[in-house]
Amino acid sequence: MNTSVLDRDAAADLRHRHAELVAAEPRLRIRERAARLGASEAQLVAAECGLTSTELAAEGDAPMQAIFRELGTLGQVMALSRNEWCVHERYGRYEDIQAGGPVGLVLGPDIDLRMFFTCWKYCYAVNENDRRSIQFFDKEGVAVHKVFVTDDTDAAAYDVLVARFAVRGARNLPAVEPIATGAEADQADDAAALRTAWLAMQDTHEFFPMLRKFKVSRLGALAAAGSDLAQQVPNDTVETVLTRAAETALSIMCFVGNRGIVQIHSGPVHKLVRTGPWYNVLDPKFNLHLNTSEIASTWIVNKPTSDGWVTSVEIYSASGELIVQFFGERKPGKPELTAWRELLVGLAPQPLAA
Repeated sequence: MNTSVLDRDAAADLRHRHAELVAAEPRLRIRERAARLGASEAQLVAAECGLTSTELAAEGDAPMQAIFRELGTLGQVMALSRNEWCVHERYGRYEDIQAGGPVGLVLGPDIDLRMFFTCWKYCYAVNENDRRSIQFFDKEGVAVHKVFVTDDTDAAAYDVLVARFAVRGARNLPAVEPIATGAEADQADDAAALRTAWLAMQDTHEFFPMLRKFKVSRLGALAAAGSDLAQQVPNDTVETVLTRAAETALSIMCFVGNRGIVQIHSGPVHKLVRTGPWYNVLDPKFNLHLNTSEIASTWIVNKPTSDGWVTSVEIYSASGELIVQFFGERKPGKPELTAWRELLVGLAPQPLAA
């Protein structure tokens, strides 16, 4: 089912199997239900498995961007982006939306996003147990970004948005297209040259182009750079960092992404709660849910910039994918927060370059 069009008979079969699964295991999330049924989350939404949905579409070469640009009309909402292991939820408004080409930005004080639209394909308005949302999916039917209505959302504007982009007539059920993944090496061919390029960076945004130049994975680069630039630390470091940040009201930045988006929180954290394998931040405007049982490695990473050294905590899955990154709150043109730097220097077993 993952690579074929979901026709009407298949949709009916999926609804039947979904109902059986929910009856047997009612606590499963939709992402888990999709995986268990051998379907994509977009297919469950399109087939109306346990919810109602309206497909949204727009004319032109950039239909997803056309819908996305209207999110600013909704007022206060909850923005959710996630990967397999971490969920990032931020309450606020979509402001300063820049979504015309393949890469987009949202630069509001609350909702801060980087979008990579080339893999975005489907959009639905969803109503699940009276909880309404706009949900975007990639070509494989994996959820990229969700926008939930809250008590403070402009409900009339939501209705206008849905009516404007609603697909009329026969329902289009999603065909799922595999998305090619990169073929970066796990080890750098020339570690010395990579270290030289790393030390020459003037901006953290030069890091990804450096990986492409050396055709190496993120973890491969961290392992090759040298311990003063990247070093592995215990996997409970994230809990130490968040606990100390909360105790000292230290403003941090938290980046969580998938192949279609990166969502960023900037500010302090307060309420930290463990629930089984999940370590959570449960603040009024920011929630984070991190499955710490799935952390395979944790690194303290040190990058030079024109504003001085920038240090981060990076957490990776067993497949080598980046789960979440933490920085001290910063902006271009301003040095890293001294308290953040001192926190990470104190947690690093080996000296960091300075």
